[in-house]
Amino acid sequence: MILVNLETKVGGVKLEHPIFNASGPKDVTREELIEIAKSDSSAVMAKSCTIEPRMGNAEPRHYDFKGGAIGSYGLPNLGYKEYKKIFPALVEFGKPIFASISGLCVEDNKKMAAEFSEMNSVAAIELNISCPNIIGKPQVGYDFEQSEERIQEVSAICAAGKKPLGLKLPPYFDFAHYKTIAEIINKNKVSFVTCINSVGNGIVVDLEKESVVIKPNKGFGGVGGIIKPFGLANVRKFRELLRREISIVGVGGVFSGKDAFEYILCGADAVQVGTAFMQSDTKVFGKILGELKEIMQRKGYDKLDDFKGKLKEI
Repeated sequence: MILVNLETKVGGVKLEHPIFNASGPKDVTREELIEIAKSDSSAVMAKSCTIEPRMGNAEPRHYDFKGGAIGSYGLPNLGYKEYKKIFPALVEFGKPIFASISGLCVEDNKKMAAEFSEMNSVAAIELNISCPNIIGKPQVGYDFEQSEERIQEVSAICAAGKKPLGLKLPPYFDFAHYKTIAEIINKNKVSFVTCINSVGNGIVVDLEKESVVIKPNKGFGGVGGIIKPFGLANVRKFRELLRREISIVGVGGVFSGKDAFEYILCGADAVQVGTAFMQSDTKVFGKILGELKEIMQRKGYDKLDDFKGKLKEI
């Protein structure tokens, strides 16, 4: 049997293997973050945080359906100061810790980026410009002028603090939009991108009740799980357009080792698990990792670079 080497890097941060949690599901509290740190996840990605604690949107704000889920959480989190207290306690587990920030304005992001950049326990910072579920707030990632301003400001701060900066991107569907955001990313000090966040403004209907299934925003919410074709496309296109040294993390519809393999084949350096983790528990990371190993062994690949980014065209 072939021994496989699953080591990879995200923005220069070494990972034992490419499978870890996505920001969002079950990563808000100290207890949840410790459970991730104790699991087979190769890193700990925290919930996107704001300056002040947020309760988030009204319940019910999450609904599972076959193959996916819909949610409109509204960024519930403990506030960045609480995560500054929690992160040092996670170091003992030996996993890289990724802070995720989603300030409600540029100044909020600058403040959080500066303070997290000073922490030895933080390996990298992810700037979320793609949250689709804050009522009354547009997705920054679809406003290219606003995106450029935030990326410029925060990337300069992270570079000064010698912390890799990543961007959590929304799904893009038009080649012109890929090109525009890629040009912005390429001219700034961005070390990795994570794509994609949930597909915003979907609706799921309860047939018997003849109603929507979540309360916030009249039932509109971000859809996850069944979005893998769009996630794969975004990874593939950004691998074509971004500087080679910029890492790509694929996320969206990862339930199995097959899903993870496909993301890496399209060019991802690592793969995050969101909906599948939300619908199960931390054992899902080991399950997906084991299945990925089996596929690699069956195909005769002993390292990720043997197939990473080598998707064939017909």
